[in-house]
Amino acid sequence: MFLAIDFASNLPIYEQIRREIIKALARGDLSYGQVLPSVRSLAKDIGINLHTVNKAYKLLEEDGLIVMDRRFGSKLVDEKLPLRVDQKASIHENLEFLLAFAKVKGVKEEDLLTFIGKFYEN
Repeated sequence: MFLAIDFASNLPIYEQIRREIIKALARGDLSYGQVLPSVRSLAKDIGINLHTVNKAYKLLEEDGLIVMDRRFGSKLVDEKLPLRVDQKASIHENLEFLLAFAKVKGVKEEDLLTFIGKFYEN
């Protein structure tokens, strides 16, 4: 599995892993029910501590996107699960901030709509 990790980023590596897996699932690069690399294997591939990968996987489990089992490893859930109320509120809060930031930076509404349209085409 290819993850774009930026070691110079202010975003923690575990959060980068979480986001990369979510984006890969949204793009269709990963599929529901797919087995993920083991914590140890992914940590070795990236060159990071296994606790960092474990933290990312735990967050993905809390998001309702993966199932972790000590005996069988980690895999993406078999199907999309309904959006929880707290997740919906978090999405709205994050989108509101991102849209506000884009607006004060002069990003045009049509550019945002084009980006969203392209994203959902996949």
